[in-house]
Amino acid sequence: MTDSSAKSTPSYSLFLKRDCPTCQLIVPVIDELRAAGVTLQIYSQDDPDFPVASDVIDDTQLEHSYRAHIEVVPTLIRDDAERAEGWDRGQWRVLTQLPFLGEPLIPFKPGCGSKTQDPGMDDVLALRFGEGQLHARHVELAASEDELEACYDRGWSDGLPVVPPTALRVLRMLRGAQRDAAEIIGNVPPDNVPCSVEKVAINAVLAGCKPEYFPVVLASVEAALQDKFCMHGLLCTTYFSSPVVIVNGEVAKRIGMNSGMNALGQGNRANATIGRALQLLIRNVGGGVPGGIDRATMGNPGKYSYCFAEDESDADWPTLAEDRGFARGESVVSLFAGEGLQGIVDQQSRTPESLALSLAASLRAVAHTKLFGMADAILLVSPEHRRVFREGGWSKADLRAALYNALMTPGTEIMRGANGIAEGMPEKLKDKILNKFRDDGLHIVTLGGTAGMFSAIIGGWVASGERGSQLVSQAVY
Repeated sequence: MTDSSAKSTPSYSLFLKRDCPTCQLIVPVIDELRAAGVTLQIYSQDDPDFPVASDVIDDTQLEHSYRAHIEVVPTLIRDDAERAEGWDRGQWRVLTQLPFLGEPLIPFKPGCGSKTQDPGMDDVLALRFGEGQLHARHVELAASEDELEACYDRGWSDGLPVVPPTALRVLRMLRGAQRDAAEIIGNVPPDNVPCSVEKVAINAVLAGCKPEYFPVVLASVEAALQDKFCMHGLLCTTYFSSPVVIVNGEVAKRIGMNSGMNALGQGNRANATIGRALQLLIRNVGGGVPGGIDRATMGNPGKYSYCFAEDESDADWPTLAEDRGFARGESVVSLFAGEGLQGIVDQQSRTPESLALSLAASLRAVAHTKLFGMADAILLVSPEHRRVFREGGWSKADLRAALYNALMTPGTEIMRGANGIAEGMPEKLKDKILNKFRDDGLHIVTLGGTAGMFSAIIGGWVASGERGSQLVSQAVY
């Protein structure tokens, strides 16, 4: 007959490694535990012959240490619950109920870091032993295949080398955002393929992103999938346009995006790879391949990547995100269907009135000087030109109003056939006063280095507005 009130005999697990002075120190204690009849299982992280015992479990793959959440060796665990880390004689005596355990040893010696805590090992072990981490199809390469060439041969590249999306790299990218890998964020045109967070991560790896960029990449994809952006139409057009990614707020500074000198050029990893990740995803998930659904007559270099942060150094000059209803400093991604860059040179204007007229004259050239209300635009105002307005007492709203007024034009001047040019507006509008841009069609952003009285224009898709693509914004989470 069994006494149900009797306590069961406790069992112990001990995790250690040879390359640890404290683990070496406690070898005599192990002998004491065995002599006392303690049920003890030893797991060795680096040498299954340490300590010398017939029942040491080889844990060099670290599965047992990972599942037991070992951070320090030695660690003694009682009944998979209570534990002691390092060597603390008093604590070990309480845990084992052996009052004279380790009497010859020093009372205390801290342990060493578990091999599970080595740099990068957490992701390796999560991938090796975790469950449900990744869902995408695993592509096996032949031993003779070059990884970079294999990515290119399978059509995953935009023409430039990509970073092979190994499972470990994808897992680390996913760790950059607090989102479920299996979450579907929408259907990607033109094939309307469901897109998971994991698929976004794969393309972020291909593009060369760092994990800390991933929330911005996700926001750019979510923005592109908004109906108002009309990504499907943008892919199909024969025009020059492609997505332009503009980042505002704290995240731009935190990940080191460039909003200053050469912000639209090469050299900044975040600028280059975030925009590229969006383009690769549209290609690899949605099927937007040049020569297929992508029918651009010429395209533009921005179809590799067109991404930058706004200069927010003037606290009195509202940012694009503020124009879109967000708070200053809030992390926001905005997407615009834009063509290549049109530079504006004005090194003579020293009054807001002159400079506004100068910028308006250049804005007339968006799409065509005789086509009005067809394409939106972004006016990129350099810091030096912004200084002219600020020193003249003008706000951003003043500049916007001056541009609107300067661009009002009689229909007779821009009709088809006027000035000997067949292109132009329909005859029915000849008695109208027209503006170059629709309401909410001209966006003003500050960008660039502090030297150089040059601004620029990113013209929009000629299917801008309610019948086509509108600028959209998405908060970064």
